[in-house]
Amino acid sequence: MDQKSLAELRGFYASFGQLPVPDGTRVSETGLGGVPALEVDVPSADDHAGVLLYLHGGGYVIGTARTGVPLTAALAARAGLRALSLDYRIAPEHLFPAAVDDALAAYRALVDDTDPARVVLAGDSAGGGLALATLLAARDAGLPQPAGVVSFSGWFDLTLSGASLTAKESVDPVFDAADIREYADAYLPDGVDADSPLASPLLADLRGLPPLLLQVGSHEVLLDDSTGLAARAAAADVEVTLEVYPGSAHVFQHQHATEPTAARALGRAATFLARRLGEGHPVNSAR
Repeated sequence: MDQKSLAELRGFYASFGQLPVPDGTRVSETGLGGVPALEVDVPSADDHAGVLLYLHGGGYVIGTARTGVPLTAALAARAGLRALSLDYRIAPEHLFPAAVDDALAAYRALVDDTDPARVVLAGDSAGGGLALATLLAARDAGLPQPAGVVSFSGWFDLTLSGASLTAKESVDPVFDAADIREYADAYLPDGVDADSPLASPLLADLRGLPPLLLQVGSHEVLLDDSTGLAARAAAADVEVTLEVYPGSAHVFQHQHATEPTAARALGRAATFLARRLGEGHPVNSAR
């Protein structure tokens, strides 16, 4: 990916940070475990309900905490949660595993200060994959797991093994297989295999992870990332819910202000998180 193309992509994606947020939302700069973040304060947040850590999308090479704010705010408002959008490091300036290191540092700081049964994670696209990688890194570091995780169109397989990468190219309005490969090449250093569990959580040992909600559109090349992860999670005795939305494209939830399907999906994601937090039972991090 050349510098001009990267700059253009980053400039375009910055516009996602200007999508609507719920009335009364306040955004302020903060930090978590030494990693910059934005605190997203929605009027409906209940200080006792729990906290949402959101990981933005962008293929690990574009996007910022600011571009993650609209989905963070929309999800937090529906679930009544405090929320943080993390500004983890991105490639090619910071290659794998920098993003995982940042997310783990932020998560560690969060659960050091907050009951993990009151913590949930969510992310879109690469942020969904990063959320899963964070769970794996936390488990292997002996940290407790959060109450639950939501992924919107998660990218879980940097080996690019899913048949949908080519089978869905004709209907995906956002990506084709070459785009996804370009992002993967920009993120992974030379000599690092794409099948590393923290790069491709689809291929990891998933035992001990908390309940997952995976939402994906049927019109996206990353469809098999979510369907494959759901199957592997189920085989590892992880509670997992897979929701495939017919005719929907990559991270269609961005359109929740104008599209009923997107609004419905966000509502279901918020209900999932609120239910997990309401149960209040920490997840055993043992493998």
